Amino acid sequence: MNKRSLLAIFIAFVIAVAASAMWSASTTERDGDADANTIEDSGSTAGNSGDVKKGNKVARILTAPFKAFGRLFSHNDKNKLQRMTERDAEKFESVGVARVEDSRTPEPNKLALANSAKEHLANGRAYLLNGQLNEAITELSTAASLDRKLTEAHNLLGVAYDKKGLADRARDSYERAIKVEPEDAQALNNLGFSLYQNGNYRAAVDRLKRAIKLAPTDERILNNLGLALCRLGKFDEAYKQFARAAGPYTGNLNTARMLERFGRDEDAIKYYEAARNIDPNSTLAVKRLADLYKRTGRTDPTVATATVATANTGR
Repeated sequence: MNKRSLLAIFIAFVIAVAASAMWSASTTERDGDADANTIEDSGSTAGNSGDVKKGNKVARILTAPFKAFGRLFSHNDKNKLQRMTERDAEKFESVGVARVEDSRTPEPNKLALANSAKEHLANGRAYLLNGQLNEAITELSTAASLDRKLTEAHNLLGVAYDKKGLADRARDSYERAIKVEPEDAQALNNLGFSLYQNGNYRAAVDRLKRAIKLAPTDERILNNLGLALCRLGKFDEAYKQFARAAGPYTGNLNTARMLERFGRDEDAIKYYEAARNIDPNSTLAVKRLADLYKRTGRTDPTVATATVATANTGR
């Protein structure tokens, strides 16, 4: 079997894997809180302070193989299959495969041994950013035990526990951080968001309002408060927080999207209309209004006209 046949078989295999992953992606929800994802689609920031979101893993996996295919077939001579270079081969390495743990499996990324609390904190932060939660918890727990006044260690430990789904431990860690530093706005935000994620909306609002007093212009905290208020049915108050975070236009969009999530289409229309009044060419507002008017059996010539205009301008 010549090299060209082997390469064709390899490409066919990768396409099959990618197609399977694409099917899975269409049936898998995004990581993270659903409400936070909803407003993040309009460019807003929400969630834990310092939280690093890496997006849809499947979507990232799919892009590398097809970029490599493009390079394979983008040469001047379109009738010949070009040789795959080492650089092209590297593009296929991001295709997801099942990890088998055995004696030959290399150990996860390990950092240098630490002695001081701050060194353990640095290691814990690095592990957390790398998604190595167990290692992060070990390092951050050590840092917190060596220096109980190291607020960041308690705070990041809470983030790690939240990612592990250990809400009670996360709350304990956040509260230790706040006990050490009562005016730590980020620790209060993280505690508030954790409470919100676990359905304790009133307690979440209380902590988030305290955080905003300390950091009145923090977009993340304002949006988290807006989300918690939405869960309490206080959408007018939620709008005020969303608008403080990113302005009236985005504030209206975020409130409308949350109302739509809760099935309150008529109320959502009001906020989408307010957003459209601010920006008549808003693609998102126009499209959502068109869908909602159709769903509710209403007609609005302005929406139809704007939809046509948007399509013609490509906005």
